[in-house]
Amino acid sequence: MRNRMSWVLVLLMGIMVSSLGAAPANPPDFFLRDGDRVVFLGDSITEQRLYTTFIEAYAMTRHPQWKLTFRNTGWAGDTAFFRSRCHTDGGKLMDADEVTQSAMIEETMKRGLGRDVLSLKPTVVTIDFGMNDVSVKPTNHIYSTYLRCMNRMVTVLQENGARAALLTPQPVEEKRSDPDQAERNQALRKFSDGLKEVAAKTGMPYVDQFDPYMKILLRERDAKPDKFIGRGRDGVHPGAVGHTLMAWAILKGLGATPLVSRVEIDGKAGTLVKAEACKIENLKFGDGVIGFDRLDEALPMPIHPNAGSALELAPVLEDLNRYDLQITGLAPGDYQLSIDGEPAAKTTADELGKGWNLATHAGSITRQGQELLKEVGRKNDLFFNRWRNVQLSSAPGKAPSLETGTQCVAKLAELDQQIAGAEAKIDKLRQPRLHRFELRAIQALVAHAGDAGSPTLSGKPALQGGSAL
Repeated sequence: MRNRMSWVLVLLMGIMVSSLGAAPANPPDFFLRDGDRVVFLGDSITEQRLYTTFIEAYAMTRHPQWKLTFRNTGWAGDTAFFRSRCHTDGGKLMDADEVTQSAMIEETMKRGLGRDVLSLKPTVVTIDFGMNDVSVKPTNHIYSTYLRCMNRMVTVLQENGARAALLTPQPVEEKRSDPDQAERNQALRKFSDGLKEVAAKTGMPYVDQFDPYMKILLRERDAKPDKFIGRGRDGVHPGAVGHTLMAWAILKGLGATPLVSRVEIDGKAGTLVKAEACKIENLKFGDGVIGFDRLDEALPMPIHPNAGSALELAPVLEDLNRYDLQITGLAPGDYQLSIDGEPAAKTTADELGKGWNLATHAGSITRQGQELLKEVGRKNDLFFNRWRNVQLSSAPGKAPSLETGTQCVAKLAELDQQIAGAEAKIDKLRQPRLHRFELRAIQALVAHAGDAGSPTLSGKPALQGGSAL
């Protein structure tokens, strides 16, 4: 009996200790897998091709050996019943009896999903609707119709072999101190909560980007009541900053992990302590320089050049982009890091001792990521042109239909070739390269004199190279 009591106490203590840990022993897997064909489905916010491009760039850089394909089929003004792409009569749908409504929903799913999604043979579809659904018509049937459409959409995708991820919309950036109390945001919160029920019913992941975005919005409203933190053209359509926040919340919700790679060196002993997700060779100490060759298994996730302030609003780098260098035992003072003979950034012995995240200021490595981000954006623009401007006609008053003329076929073939070329370039850009790192101690006077023109760790993280998509 005594032994049994001791065993119970040990077990309880083990449970208590494990519950205090920072992370579970087996964190959830990333939703995407090697070989996936991903389709982003949504409204104008998806059509902007920003958060989707950032998610794609994360997956491409973090898993450079995976075969992945991404396509964006967002459509401005669209809803869960495909108002824009199928010209569905929202008022008629809302007022229909249950049998008639079911038939109408079935028809919209057949036309909308069949043409714009299933034809791409996806294995994964992310769905981001709701922003337009909440204002279709002032009737009590909006909410129930939205849930019925979303449930049927997921079911059809599952029947066709695709995994669906249900994304809530982000909140509207109302210019008021309490944006969470705005009528549209309260409706979006209700729709988001209902979407969670659909996810539970269908067994698909639910990703709430509404709540983390709203928390940031409420925190910032006190200081910036009249400013869109998302830096977009209006409160509904964010710019690169807002889309970076969206991508951060979505990726976390899909099980994305932070580690790119990590190196730990004992600067006093002159030895390599640990190398995670990378190989370190030719470690040398001498003449005030620590040098080594570093070959990573992945690249840091590129951050859009216009989205630097997103890194101050949310822990994007901490949660998704840890590209770490830790060197302990260094003499106090300032240090200059060079990569491939090029000055990259300055730091201190204290920062290096704690672990220094190089993700946004790693010289040629960061520039490689920026080149990839730009090419991903170009590829997505090419596909949008192929799909919307060539494959589909959009004459007023009718649903787009497939063009079959000789000229159209030739143009499609030309664009397909350009898309394939862009994807080949992306595959090349996402492969890690061998780099020579050198860390050199610098005198305080020299360090301060050079601070004005060098990227540092103080203030905003420096973004090396790249341009707007």
